[in-house]
Amino acid sequence: QVRFVESGGGVVQAGGSRRLSCAASGISFSSIHMAWYRQAPGKEREFVARINSSGSTNFADSVKGRFTIDRDNTRNEVYLEMNSLKAEDTATYYCNRANIPYPDWGQGTQVTVSS
Repeated sequence: QVRFVESGGGVVQAGGSRRLSCAASGISFSSIHMAWYRQAPGKEREFVARINSSGSTNFADSVKGRFTIDRDNTRNEVYLEMNSLKAEDTATYYCNRANIPYPDWGQGTQVTVSS
């Protein structure tokens, strides 16, 4: 069974940093391109960042230069390091497979950026 468990969210002041973690199970993690997505209240879920199985990365324009993504294939975990946070980064953050997410989403982790 595919399962994602996100953690690390919380309330952070604008300009601050936060590191999110996601533990994956039920998938061949090391061979799968992974991504972080987010959903703000009243908005559609959107792509944030991806890391391929090779380690190459790409980011949404809105977070480029501020967020980094990495993974630990020995722990089946993917991470999102968020810096210079802005109010518009407030959202619930989810991890899943890149491009074609599995239908089984985790509960997400809420990040609230206070100004």
